[in-house]
Amino acid sequence: MSSKVEKVRALLEGNNIVTEYFEQAEEACKAVLAAIPDNATVGLGGSTTVKQIGLLDALRQRKLRVFDQYAEGLSAQESAQRRRAGLTAEYYITSTNAITEDGQLVNVDGIGNRVAAQIFGPRHVFIVASTHKIVKDVPAALERIRTVAAPANAKRLKLATPCAQGEGCEECPAELRMCNATVIIHRQHTKGRMKVFFIKGNYGF
Repeated sequence: MSSKVEKVRALLEGNNIVTEYFEQAEEACKAVLAAIPDNATVGLGGSTTVKQIGLLDALRQRKLRVFDQYAEGLSAQESAQRRRAGLTAEYYITSTNAITEDGQLVNVDGIGNRVAAQIFGPRHVFIVASTHKIVKDVPAALERIRTVAAPANAKRLKLATPCAQGEGCEECPAELRMCNATVIIHRQHTKGRMKVFFIKGNYGF
């Protein structure tokens, strides 16, 4: 583990955010699963990382009640209902757009369920994030979101936004806009409610 990651972990811990570090994605996946008891309710926030490391599929196979808005065949209404249900889950699993070197989590959201759950609702929030998401400060985090995370997610979702078409970040029309809410988590009020599972390497956007 690099000295930078060690420092970030220490600062997050000082902000009441528990952390763990893993050299391999498989280890992180196992640790998240081990922390969730059978029959628990689980909410999901949009995360390519969670999918890439196999955690989403593993959750679906566990004896859990997962409010899975990504299940095939759901109507838009059913998907929205599951997002709302996720806000009341015992466990909420997602990632983050960026983590600053002074121990803050920075996220920009479209619908808002992901950032809402991070702030309040679920009793436990698990953030699965690779170390490449660590940036110097909040301005660098917002720049990372504008130039890396937002364009990649827009392309993944096949949105006709300027950033997805390589035109840079602009004020999108309301019907296209995916950057609607910006949230900076400076500290957790309840110690241990939020836990960051760091993974060495490059996963997600």
